[in-house]
Amino acid sequence: MDFLSYFINGLGLGSVYAIIALGYTMVYGIAKMLNFAHGDVIMVGAYVAFFAVNSFHLPLIPSTLLSVLICAILGVVVEGLAYRPLRSASSLSVLITAIGVSYFLQNAAQLLWSSAPKVFPSVFPSGGIALGDSTVSYLTIITIAVCVLVMACLTAFINKTSTGRAMRACSEDKGAAALMGINVNRIISITFAIGSGLAAVAAILLSATYPSISPTLGAMPGIKAFTAAVFGGIGSIPGAFLGGLLLGVIEIFAKAYLSTQLSDAIVFAVLIVVLLIKPSGLLGKVRREKV
Repeated sequence: MDFLSYFINGLGLGSVYAIIALGYTMVYGIAKMLNFAHGDVIMVGAYVAFFAVNSFHLPLIPSTLLSVLICAILGVVVEGLAYRPLRSASSLSVLITAIGVSYFLQNAAQLLWSSAPKVFPSVFPSGGIALGDSTVSYLTIITIAVCVLVMACLTAFINKTSTGRAMRACSEDKGAAALMGINVNRIISITFAIGSGLAAVAAILLSATYPSISPTLGAMPGIKAFTAAVFGGIGSIPGAFLGGLLLGVIEIFAKAYLSTQLSDAIVFAVLIVVLLIKPSGLLGKVRREKV
């Protein structure tokens, strides 16, 4: 029964990675750039929710909505100020800019809120469901349910709405999409807003699971979520979902059965093996480029 408990806990952790990875993969799929400041948007979302609950005494849902709104606006501002001027620049320039934005957000957070960790308040019901000798917490169940709901809503949005169809068109060919009358800048801004809003949702779930928040909160989850996106196939929304879940399960099993200290190394080693076998990721597609 411990195996089942570890598996469900792995799905819970993987659900957080999956929600973050969706933001990475959407931005890459449409803008063809890697937003390495995405992890720091998670940190901002956690702090906004922390102050909304602690200082303004807002319930969970209003705090979540406020965090999503602030992070969505932050994502649009970062895209407009830092990334849009580099739309035609080399990928190295964009990468350096993304790292610079990441450090800027971390240091701004230290100036505003200090580097001392803060304890995130308990906003989810305590207790859980018994599975034999083990117990699966309600937080884990809620996290998995939220991830499935986010994935279902995002899939419906991409496939059923005009904005979603415009996103798919931009993903295929931004130049052709612009010739068809699609406002590419607007679509990319919407993509950043959605990805950053999802980061805020993941921030609250992550902070509820690991209650200590600090300016570097999003660094490791951001790297792991990026790993999950590459694992599943960068640019593929189902791939990000699958990669996040698998990464969480692998990490929990590595901690439970192998080594807590080496769990991160095991996760990245599995990624290397998968990419050696299938370089495009589990659900990624090989794209041929004309030269």
